[in-house]
Amino acid sequence: MHVEVVRTDALGDRSYLVHDGTVGVVIDPQRDFDRIENLARERGVRISHVAETHLHNDYVTGGPELARRHGAVHLVGDTEGLDYEATRLGSGDRLDIGALSLTAVATPGHTDNHLAYVVDHDGEQAVFSGGSLLYGSVGRPDLVDPARTTELAKAQYRSARRIAEHVSDDAVLYPTHGFGSFCSSGPATTAESSTIGEQRRTNHALTDTDEDHFVERLLANLTEYPSYYAHMAPLNRAGPNAPSLEVPEPLDLEALRRRLADGEWVVDLRDRVAFATKHLEGTVSFEYGDGMRFTTFLGWTLPWLDPVTLVGSEEEVRAAIRDLSRIGIDDPDVALGDPAGPFADRLPTSSYPSVGWADLVAEFERGAPAVLDVRRIDEYEGGHIEGALNIPLHELFTRINEMDDDRIWVHCASGYRASTAASLLDRAGYDVVHIDDDFADAAEAGVPLHRR
Repeated sequence: MHVEVVRTDALGDRSYLVHDGTVGVVIDPQRDFDRIENLARERGVRISHVAETHLHNDYVTGGPELARRHGAVHLVGDTEGLDYEATRLGSGDRLDIGALSLTAVATPGHTDNHLAYVVDHDGEQAVFSGGSLLYGSVGRPDLVDPARTTELAKAQYRSARRIAEHVSDDAVLYPTHGFGSFCSSGPATTAESSTIGEQRRTNHALTDTDEDHFVERLLANLTEYPSYYAHMAPLNRAGPNAPSLEVPEPLDLEALRRRLADGEWVVDLRDRVAFATKHLEGTVSFEYGDGMRFTTFLGWTLPWLDPVTLVGSEEEVRAAIRDLSRIGIDDPDVALGDPAGPFADRLPTSSYPSVGWADLVAEFERGAPAVLDVRRIDEYEGGHIEGALNIPLHELFTRINEMDDDRIWVHCASGYRASTAASLLDRAGYDVVHIDDDFADAAEAGVPLHRR
């Protein structure tokens, strides 16, 4: 048995191509499935089946379209509500895929109709657990209906144990979530690999023998999740098409000017410090190259499906188009080039300071600065700067009028979210300072903190 891992680090998820060298099954493909097609082609593998563990809440699936293009059987849970035809599997159903044997196991909790898949080959076992059993924890149970969170958390506990009872300790575990995805719950780890035996020793869903205690701890560790999640399940239920990943014809200068003048969202993809130094007036900063944060925070911060124009190099723009397609943001307009270069020669520009904690400490010595903390509420409650106002980044656009006219010093955990927040405030006409520093270093720098 060969398991090929297709990572989507931008969302903290993984897809899998499982094969015997000739035919294979794809499990939980992302919408941009060309990566999987290329991999199958390189390995000389025919995709005969595509399997979904559940109706995803954090990304748009590529399952229906991938199956259609390859004439593959599309496998889903027998009670999954869909607007298109697929092959239904119930718990215990088994089928052969070349030399592989695949068995479905009902694992409700993350969603009602969740399945895990156990794949066997010559005594070798692999478990594809989707959003059920993760490395160190389980998928969060509060995405279906907040009123049913406790019920689904109990189901998640039992499902994790059902998986463990179904296979040997040597079975390798392959979850879809848990690598930074907001679909996971604490204390999920970012380990690269694990086995069922290791999870039996370390995963609190398997080590805690008190279901009620497990549920209490699980619910206490749930944090906010991106608002765009609300749109993913309906898109997946309808059977999404393949995205267009080509870079469209770039806007000319006058079209870009009109978008800025009309208050549309024009997103600058450059480094956040470069943005602070000089940017087109009215643009917002979502640095593309900084890990997995671009897609999540753009989708969480800007109003859903408002028109978006991406500004940056062709390489950045092309990559950003692919990433945004995974959460259903399609066909953005683009303007190619350095926003601080030729565009800035003919369009109004703006700037603001980007500083470290030492500058804020000096400001505290002169008085009480207006500090805006744009981290999530749970982060703020774990410790914050004395006197800081907390407005999470994803709420700032709708609450921006709550700011006073003082100079606003804005920070987050690392500087990324603070950059977007500073750009929104600058766009709205506020005098802003971007703190581009790690919150973990604030106390040592001398910033006065309030700790719970």
